[in-house]
Amino acid sequence: MKIENIRIVAFDCDGVMFESRHANQAFYNRILEHLGLEPLKPNQMDKVQMLTVDQALDYLVKDPEARREGRRFRLKMDYLDFVPMLEIEPDLKLLLAALRPRYKTAVATNRTNTMGAVLERFGLEGSFDLVVTAWDVENPKPHPESLEKILDAFSCRPDQMIYIGDSSVDQQAAELAGVLFAAYANKNLRADVYLESLGQLAQILGVDMHSNSGIIKHR
Repeated sequence: MKIENIRIVAFDCDGVMFESRHANQAFYNRILEHLGLEPLKPNQMDKVQMLTVDQALDYLVKDPEARREGRRFRLKMDYLDFVPMLEIEPDLKLLLAALRPRYKTAVATNRTNTMGAVLERFGLEGSFDLVVTAWDVENPKPHPESLEKILDAFSCRPDQMIYIGDSSVDQQAAELAGVLFAAYANKNLRADVYLESLGQLAQILGVDMHSNSGIIKHR
């Protein structure tokens, strides 16, 4: 992996920027309760964490009419009810401040209309040069379109971007886009680098998260 080539650092949202399992579980359980269905089972929760909301409802709700009602209901829901359950990953804000302006920063997520509320709640609205959600593409992850959209926006080659993700969906998207992949807290994935903290990424890229000037350390 040629670190010196990297110009874009892109993040998945859930499981990387935030620990979101409890929030997403409560979100889906509210929909399932409205439909008169049982709460999520652990294996179902593992699956829906990687999916868009529509994909998750396709997976969870077998009856077509109930699925349509689930989609109608979720558009009426206020995700702000669930945002307090999110836990921001330690060092995220420090890392983002240190990365810019040397690196472009981006998000590629399968979230849809909830992403704006999440960024606003945690004061991250201006921390990314580009945010690509499932609503911004025709084909969400694992299709590479969201990552290709980021590359096109900054006129970069695939080897100039590193994508940090925690799931097989992220891995597949990175591989199909040809970008470098950092597996976050998941050693079962194929990756160019494995991270247990966002601080490790700062060390790899040679940026100082604790400098007000954001000076790049000499390698």
